[in-house]
Amino acid sequence: MSAPMDCQLIGRWRIVEADIWDHDYLDLVEPAMMVIRTDGHGEIAFGAMQAGLGLEYSRTLVFFTWEGFDEMDEVRGSGCAQLQDDGTLEIEFAYHHGDEATLKAEHVTSSTAC
Repeated sequence: MSAPMDCQLIGRWRIVEADIWDHDYLDLVEPAMMVIRTDGHGEIAFGAMQAGLGLEYSRTLVFFTWEGFDEMDEVRGSGCAQLQDDGTLEIEFAYHHGDEATLKAEHVTSSTAC
């Protein structure tokens, strides 16, 4: 599925906080990021976890499934990300049979189109 032309979530988002992990953990390996592309795919990385996303879009909300690795273990799950009134992104992120977290991200305005 490709993104609607008016989707406001396309681009790079810097994950700046989480309700269950501290900032040092989020940036453990690299700066915590979520990338939402127009082609139905994206990526997310925080802590020791890196994953690819499969996306379904609306104008201000995306639903996603994800698969990747966390400390070299295969992991997967699902979630959604919604644009907030203040311009931040609220990400509901869940490991399959594991942790659930709410993340907050800010749009990286200097990135080029994905």
